[in-house]
Amino acid sequence: MNSANDFDLESLVHLEQTFYDDGYKDGFDHGRIHGLIEGRALGREKGFEMWEELGFYEGFAVLWKMICARRVGDSNERIMNHINQLLQLISQFPRVNPSLTSSSADVDIPKLFRQIRSRYKILCSTLGVKPSLRSADGAPSEEDFQEDSNPSTRQPVWKVDEQSRVATGQSLEF
Repeated sequence: MNSANDFDLESLVHLEQTFYDDGYKDGFDHGRIHGLIEGRALGREKGFEMWEELGFYEGFAVLWKMICARRVGDSNERIMNHINQLLQLISQFPRVNPSLTSSSADVDIPKLFRQIRSRYKILCSTLGVKPSLRSADGAPSEEDFQEDSNPSTRQPVWKVDEQSRVATGQSLEF
């Protein structure tokens, strides 16, 4: 037997690199699998948060659209314009994953989301309402429930069951 001729000395020289390459390939394949799993979970979570925020904006706009439809006034047209622009921006938001469809692949989602937030803030400013960008899972603090001991500094609460006057002198009906 000629075992000295069967022994490949070149493979011993590159032994460390061979082990490194095999380990890298195994780690890369394993990371790809776990990356897909974690990426899908994170995407689902962030997507839900985005839709929750968009749903809040849409509900806010629809509610104020119904309120403004019953009111008569000069500022009503400006408010309705802001409401319609907000609803129009929300309707442009893709309802499916843009990477899966070629028709809406050119939508810049972060830019559109910034525009929607800006339009919401403008609408709140026009209405005289403080914008609320708090997430639904953010629990209210103790300050939200503490009553003010001085009755003269309390804000009036609108009654839904009867017509009341707001600080601006406009009456609202629900």
